[in-house]
This record gives sequence, C-alpha cells and structure tokens, in this order.
Amino acid sequence: MNSYRDANQRAWDDLVRSQSQFAKVATDEECAQPLLTLDSKGWLPGSVKGLDVLCLAAGGGWQSILYACAGARVTVVDLSAEMLALDESEARRRNLSVTLLQASMDDLSELRDSSFDIVHQPVSTCYVPRIRDVYAEVSRVLRDQGIYISQHKQPTSLQLVDRDNRNRYVIGIPYYHSDPLPAIVDTAYREAGAVEYLHRWEQLVGELCRAGFVIEDLTEPLRGDPKAKPGSFRHRGMYVAPYVRIKARRISERAAGAHPLIWIPDSEASD
Repeated sequence: MNSYRDANQRAWDDLVRSQSQFAKVATDEECAQPLLTLDSKGWLPGSVKGLDVLCLAAGGGWQSILYACAGARVTVVDLSAEMLALDESEARRRNLSVTLLQASMDDLSELRDSSFDIVHQPVSTCYVPRIRDVYAEVSRVLRDQGIYISQHKQPTSLQLVDRDNRNRYVIGIPYYHSDPLPAIVDTAYREAGAVEYLHRWEQLVGELCRAGFVIEDLTEPLRGDPKAKPGSFRHRGMYVAPYVRIKARRISERAAGAHPLIWIPDSEASD
C-alpha cells in the first residue's frame, strides 16, 4: 500500500475508535427526511429511488444510510475498515442494503465503467497527492449526465499555520507546495495522523473540467461565528473559508462538442 494510503487508513481507523465527530451515524430524525439532510441546496433530483449512488470516501454510517433510506442502490468506498464497519452495522440495524468496498478514492478499478448516476464525496481529496486521479476515476464510473457532488478543503485554509498575538491567522505554507503538508500549530481543520496535500484552485476546478465535467454550482459552507472564541475553528472560519462544495455533471464528448462554450442546467433552460 502507498505510504499516504497506509497512514490515512490508520488515522481514520483511530478517529472512529476515538468517536470523532466525523464518525457519527445518521440519526432517526435525519433518516426521516434523508434528501433534505443530504442536500439543503436542492442539487439532487427530487427522488433518488432506484438510482445507483456511489458514496466516495464516505464511510461512517451517515451518507450511505441516508441515500439507502431514500431508496437508492448504494455503494460505499472508503479506505478505513473502521468507517465501513459503521456503515455495515447501521445498515443491518435499519434493515437496509448497502455495498461496501475498501479502496482508495484514486483507484476505483474494482468498479465498472458507467455504473453510477450520482457520486457524492465529502471532504477527502486532501488525502491524495493527485486530485486528477480522483476526478478521472469518478468520470469513468459515472454515467453520461451523472451528478458529482464533492466538497474539498480550500487551499488557503491549508496554508494557515498559526495565529499571532493579535488573533490574526498566519499563512506559512507556499501556495505551490506539492509535498505532504508539514506539521503545524493551527490544527483546527487538520486530522491527527493524516497525510494531507494542498490542491490549488486550478487543480480543484480546472482538473474537474478537464475530466469531462461541467460545473453547475459552487458554494462555500459557512463555518464561521463572529462570537466564537479566538483560536476556535468557528473563529478561524470567519477569516478563511475552510471548504468549497461543487456540483458538477459529467457530459459525453459528443454533448460537449455540441455546446463547447456553455452548459445550461435543465432548471434554467426554459427561463
């Protein structure tokens, strides 16, 4: 196993054992309205019943359970056996069916081409060195017109290393840093023991387009609180947005050739 994969598998196994906030299973209240829980922006279809959904790097008993409750055929890929164990136990407890695969997000060779309608990926691309490999695999396993929803750590957030005596956040990692990120003082948005990489905007967005996707929407989830204590992750979030969430659609080369300059989402086509 590659060294970054080995380290990240151990890190996430440990997060489960320590009952991390990132390893919380779906609640009964969330399962009562699964699509609303998953999709406050309205990016998903009105129904996912019967659709093939890949929850990518999304073990932990949350996404998979919600999609299964909504009637989708769900496959979960995660590097961490402990995270996948949560999906397995929750699916059994709720009498749901999910398919589990322990694999890295940048190598989905065990999955067939064009086998999913939706790929949903929470924050995780920071754990692989080449985001283009992830995008290429997602493009391969998605069907034409398939939806790819992904969330990523923003590059500036990963450049922060400390906070000075005036509660200003300090950028200390070069924007073009390509090696694993070094250990830092400010760990508000870093996971202990994990190997992480900074991906620039030209990689986050440009590589997505080059992999055959068109971007239909982009948001920056608010994680800041003006009343938060300096040094807390909520205080930090007021100054640097930690995440970006992207909705993209896979289009065939034929469709791209017909509309080489612009893509109009269905919701806007009749306006």
